[in-house]
Amino acid sequence: MANTLIPIEERTLTPQQVEALDRRRRRGQLFLVLCFQCLIVATLVTLWSGQDLTYSPGWVHPMFYWNAALFLLATIFGVAGVRLRRGSNEFLSY
Repeated sequence: MANTLIPIEERTLTPQQVEALDRRRRRGQLFLVLCFQCLIVATLVTLWSGQDLTYSPGWVHPMFYWNAALFLLATIFGVAGVRLRRGSNEFLSY
């Protein structure tokens, strides 16, 4: 009897295709972990970013730029992680 938890398109994969699928999903999990780590650091850096915007003269706001870059990286890693993990119906913790 077929495993009904597995999507229909994945039931006839060869062992090499299953390994490639697992590698893709593990890479997606890695990207999701990087996304959450970037979000945590960006949230902490927000404190210094506010001071930087308040007290730094002109266009010189290095902490704000770092904070914007961290939020951008979190977004990129999050989108890539969700796309690579698509089709997975289990929680993986590495």
